[in-house]
Amino acid sequence: MSYKKISNEDIQYILSVIGDGERVLFGDNINEDYSHDELGAVRKLPELVVQAITAEEVSAIMKYAYENTIAVTPRGSGTGLVGAAVPIEGGIVLDLSRMNRILELDEENLTLTVEPGVLLMDISKYVQERELFYPPDPGEKTATIGGNISTNAGGMRAVKYGVTRDYVRGLQAVLANGEIVELGGKVVKNSSGYSLKELIVGSEGTLAIVTKAILKLLPLPKKAISLLIPFPSLEAAIETVPSIIKSKAVPTAIEFMQRAAILAAEEFLGKKFPDSSSDAYLLLTFDGNSKEEVERSYEGAADICLKAGALDVYISDTEERQEAIWSARGAFLEAIKASTTEMDEVDVVVPRNSVAEFVKFTHELEKEFSIRIRSFGHAGDGNLHIYILRDDLTEEIWNRKLHDVMECMYKKARELKGQVSGEHGIGFAKKPYLNEALSPTVLNIMKGIKLTMDPKNILNPGKVF
Repeated sequence: MSYKKISNEDIQYILSVIGDGERVLFGDNINEDYSHDELGAVRKLPELVVQAITAEEVSAIMKYAYENTIAVTPRGSGTGLVGAAVPIEGGIVLDLSRMNRILELDEENLTLTVEPGVLLMDISKYVQERELFYPPDPGEKTATIGGNISTNAGGMRAVKYGVTRDYVRGLQAVLANGEIVELGGKVVKNSSGYSLKELIVGSEGTLAIVTKAILKLLPLPKKAISLLIPFPSLEAAIETVPSIIKSKAVPTAIEFMQRAAILAAEEFLGKKFPDSSSDAYLLLTFDGNSKEEVERSYEGAADICLKAGALDVYISDTEERQEAIWSARGAFLEAIKASTTEMDEVDVVVPRNSVAEFVKFTHELEKEFSIRIRSFGHAGDGNLHIYILRDDLTEEIWNRKLHDVMECMYKKARELKGQVSGEHGIGFAKKPYLNEALSPTVLNIMKGIKLTMDPKNILNPGKVF
């Protein structure tokens, strides 16, 4: 596909639409941050950045881009890990981070209407102050809700509460041709034709640009308690998870952690984890409306773990203890990143009973390829976060080893009936592995949907497939 390069005429037109020159960046005014996402492995500077503040501005930009065949890449906080917000074809980056207003709290229908640039942590704080609860809880709290919707982000509470898609009641979106559409709404049930809203969620900005979202809320649980459970081995820890899931206990989260990640977090944060003496841990959280209710839930899980060989059960029932554990868990990615010169990630999802086998396989790869690999993840839903670290490898050796290790990992995931991504998406970096994982028929259906909604392929081109 051939895209028009941005000309001075294009810049002048867009300036006339925006009416605020400080929100239209070009040339040396474009910050280098716009060329990459959190990991930075994929890089390309846009020709133009537009910081939109209304759906009407987004619509006008998209209409002009469509008429002139200009590539447009939507972007939020840039916290992604697969290059989805990187403008591979140049063109325009449409920065939505300034569309950050909370528009309405409807306590009767338990919905929150927000613009796409609102940060996840601001949503959580806003609703919790009103004794309400937005359950999706990805690790990166500075991500925008638009980015969460684009990747169908999950997070640690997915075991009990589900993922972002389960909490999007309605969307306002701008299509490739600039038309604004309303999808879904505040209704709880909807069997009125195809659910196009569901299609937009998880599409990584390739089908439409989200400009408003109606989110489902829940009453805020009154009490939460975490259990930190050391095991003699990772296999022993993860093999316990199916028994916990089958029991009457309903954990909010079931995370697995290895000692190497904990030590990295301790060093990064400059404070001690409650226990870092064991090789592997499960971190379980339970919530409910009373201490008694939560205790009934976690006592059964604790008993299952002890019978399965757990070395101990540490109950974290104070705010200080909770903060000590979860601040370390939240810092794992940054801590691992700070320990090396460069890294890349794999966020495959496999059946829960295959998590231990997959992690053991990564340990074998670490020895086979003489490269450091670190991992942690969501044992409760089979979503692993695995990081391959460059350290002091030369660029040539790093690129070769990274390619070979990733080929092995994605092949193993396919063997275990897993999928390429559990929550980070495909973006640009994981395209080859999605093409290997899906059948030609399925890929052609996806391409047909893309062609119908974006016939000129201007919306986030070069991503997903």
